[in-house]
Amino acid sequence: MKKPKQIKRYCPHCKKHTAHKIALSKKKAPSPMTHGSKYRARKRGKARGYGSLGRYSKPAITKFKRAGKKSSKKTDFRYTCDVCKKAHNQRKGVRAKKVEFK
Repeated sequence: MKKPKQIKRYCPHCKKHTAHKIALSKKKAPSPMTHGSKYRARKRGKARGYGSLGRYSKPAITKFKRAGKKSSKKTDFRYTCDVCKKAHNQRKGVRAKKVEFK
């Protein structure tokens, strides 16, 4: 994936479109459990109502196996405004094996 070193985009601090420098930020380590797993764990812990409601027929979360590692990670771009020098990031990351700034 090729990206320009500088791009013109909206700065929420200046409240106008200004030139921004793009840098690749290091992603922080994800949670060991996904949102769905946490939700399921909470549900399993709460024995509410009558019957199992299908919860206890599932294996424990420690028994879950991940099928395989994804080959690419989501990118995390940091945009630094040239005028006010404030940094903000992109709302949605894109999957790319290699990011190159030209």
